[in-house]
Amino acid sequence: MRPVIVDAALYRDGRRRECGGDLARSLAEARAGGDAFLWVGLYEPTEAEFDHVTAEFALHPLAVEDALKAHQRPKLEVYDDSLFVVLKPVLYEPESDRVSSGELMLFLGDSFVVTVRHGEGAPLAAVRRRLETHPEVLRHGPTSVLYAVSDAVVDHYLDVAGELQVDLEELEAAVFAPGGTGSANMAERIYTAKRQVLEFRRASGPLAGPVARLTAGAVPFVSKESQPFFRDVNDHLLRANEQVEGLDRLLSDVLSAHLAQMGVRQNDDMRKISAWAAMAAVPTMVAGIYGMNFDHMPELHWTWSYPALIAVMVVIELLLYRLFKRRGWL
Repeated sequence: MRPVIVDAALYRDGRRRECGGDLARSLAEARAGGDAFLWVGLYEPTEAEFDHVTAEFALHPLAVEDALKAHQRPKLEVYDDSLFVVLKPVLYEPESDRVSSGELMLFLGDSFVVTVRHGEGAPLAAVRRRLETHPEVLRHGPTSVLYAVSDAVVDHYLDVAGELQVDLEELEAAVFAPGGTGSANMAERIYTAKRQVLEFRRASGPLAGPVARLTAGAVPFVSKESQPFFRDVNDHLLRANEQVEGLDRLLSDVLSAHLAQMGVRQNDDMRKISAWAAMAAVPTMVAGIYGMNFDHMPELHWTWSYPALIAVMVVIELLLYRLFKRRGWL
């Protein structure tokens, strides 16, 4: 169990105490005191590795199954002996401009918190360190952990949304830059950015319902005094979701503008091709007429017929060129 349990500690009156490896004894001590709780953190446990924790804390088997599969939407579920919360932290990779999401599950019960982390980007270690410097917050028990973790996840949503905003502004500038529509991979870049926003949206959008329930109160194992704090989390989440919606609309507008510019560019190319084809048709027609090899044709025996026809073709070509140039076809 040691490689799986990243950290385990007993918190009494907001102060950390090491609990050793005996979770049952530490949980009994926390419940006996009344002012303490046990926080156990796990990273990607297998079913066999999680069995010990499941037995000690009497976790519901359906919640345990969800925690092990790690393909869940953000949600909040209430069971008889515990509260189960799923969060999806997001991680922005500046090297590849990609957004990836992990999963973070919290079990809250009588004097205990169990956190299960899958993937990267979950801010659990930083949250624990920050909470341990604020014992007045930890005195509120497991609720303080749920608030601090959800607040850190949602605040990071805003940071990632800001990074995506910068990337999209650069993409928009590239689309409207001179010659930008000629980039062969511009549409691919736009669709790639749209996939990143969709990944972000899958993490932040479904979280609105659970946070709204926490804001409204009447959730077991969550103190009523925490409602103002969860309202603050809800406000930040609304801002993040509004930014995601804005980014999605911006990408749709950029894609529409790119396709419209490509259509205009193709129309311009077709006009130019048509203009050059019309100019080429004149000498082709004249040469075709005088290449029919009939015995009786006008001007065949005239001394100046050849230079005259050449001159006529040149004049017509110049007139056509001037006409098409004035109309913007060339």
